[in-house]
Amino acid sequence: MYKKPFNQSFEETPMLVAVLTYMGYGILTLFGYLRDFLRAWKIEKCHHATEREEQKDFVPLYQDFENFYTRNLYMRIRDSWNRPICSVPGAKFDIMERVSYDYNWTFKFTNKIIKDVLNMGSYNYLGFAECHGYCADAATKATIQYGVGICSSRQEIGNLDKHEELEKLVARFLGVEAAMAFGMGFATNSMNIPALVGKGCLILSDELNHVSLVLGARLSGATIRVFKHNNMQSLEKLLRDAVISGQPRTRRPWKKILIVVEGIYSMEGSMVRLPEVVALKKKYKAYLYLDEAHSVGAVGPTGRGVVEYFGVDPRDIDVLMGTFTKSFGASGGYIAGKKELVDYLRRYSHSAVYATSMPPPIAEQIIRSLRCLMGLDGSTIGIERVRQLGVNTRYFRQRLRELGFITYGNDDSPVVPLLLYMPGKVGAFARRMLQKNIGVVVVGFPATPIVESRARFCLSAAHTREMLDTVLDVLDEMGNYLQLKYSRRTPSIRPELYDESNFELED
Repeated sequence: MYKKPFNQSFEETPMLVAVLTYMGYGILTLFGYLRDFLRAWKIEKCHHATEREEQKDFVPLYQDFENFYTRNLYMRIRDSWNRPICSVPGAKFDIMERVSYDYNWTFKFTNKIIKDVLNMGSYNYLGFAECHGYCADAATKATIQYGVGICSSRQEIGNLDKHEELEKLVARFLGVEAAMAFGMGFATNSMNIPALVGKGCLILSDELNHVSLVLGARLSGATIRVFKHNNMQSLEKLLRDAVISGQPRTRRPWKKILIVVEGIYSMEGSMVRLPEVVALKKKYKAYLYLDEAHSVGAVGPTGRGVVEYFGVDPRDIDVLMGTFTKSFGASGGYIAGKKELVDYLRRYSHSAVYATSMPPPIAEQIIRSLRCLMGLDGSTIGIERVRQLGVNTRYFRQRLRELGFITYGNDDSPVVPLLLYMPGKVGAFARRMLQKNIGVVVVGFPATPIVESRARFCLSAAHTREMLDTVLDVLDEMGNYLQLKYSRRTPSIRPELYDESNFELED
């Protein structure tokens, strides 16, 4: 079923680390209640927003625990997020320096710029986020010709020739009949799923699906059942039960059964077991919705996503979804598949009928990056970037394992989570990495399970080997300083992983 070894790593959390992580959150919670007590008695200054006296008897807008978590846990490490950058998010970027004098409740800018920070957090997989070059220069010309905004939806006066050209190019790139572009990637999921399924339908959703998919499923009104991440036994059990039992109480057959998965999962770095999902979909006569937001452009010999990576026929995927915000250095998303599907969504999708059209410079940026990937610009730059991304990904992942870090995900996934676990190490890691002029994204509870806080690295074709070695040297130092080398596996040296010619799937 698989043409090459399908290697995904999810090393188990060491027991001692899990216990210490729970203890860390427990201690923070106890101190939080103590500080709330001191605030109530005016001993400690209260920085957070409070209700007016005349609103004391109102039902609170937010849950009490959300407020508690924000003011007592999140505020301690709030400086690790929302850092304002002031340059193009390429392999390096500039960050505006800021300081806080009230324990992260407010920030003040110092009017200094931290220059040339190594960017290990942006989804700039193919390096198309540029301010000069083939794509950026064309987007500049499109701005002069068309302006920045459309001021209308596609169904009114907002349908440009650029939109038509883009959709034909996307369909050709993916090898399907038709495609439709949307101005926002998040809304591509959340507004189109409700147009495809509704009451009396069943959605089978992977437990780690992106929140846009979860929101779209909830808005649809369909029944939702969740299967374990990438677990085909769990998925087949739900499919079998759905076919045998039908709808609750009435036992009528479901109108539709829609399986919803992602190509690459953005927080785990894992890749969907697509051939097995397609086999189950055919066996039980279900529909398949594949979100390729992080995989299109990033994997596959020519960047056509997990469909190409696994050698699956695009016609076996009922709904192909992807975004332009990652590999293409732009914004927006697309739905692709049969012409009947796309024509239906043009009439019934809220995102198509009511949303403002994609801005012309964005459309031009995507068109040019697609042409570059397909070789229609007369160069091999696109395919070279896909190859370079694969080389960078395999090299970085293997070196992290050799250093003793626990990482998650597939060997070919450019999303590389490095496990930090303890809440105190999340903020310390982000701050010290920035001191070393490296920008990283750290993620913790509730965005991850409570014992799986992590740093998430995103590799790019724009990263040079020298840049990656600089980051790895700092990580080696940081791993010793913060004691982050939790892996109990024996490191192995595999030079073939670094071979830049060994990137294609076997025939």
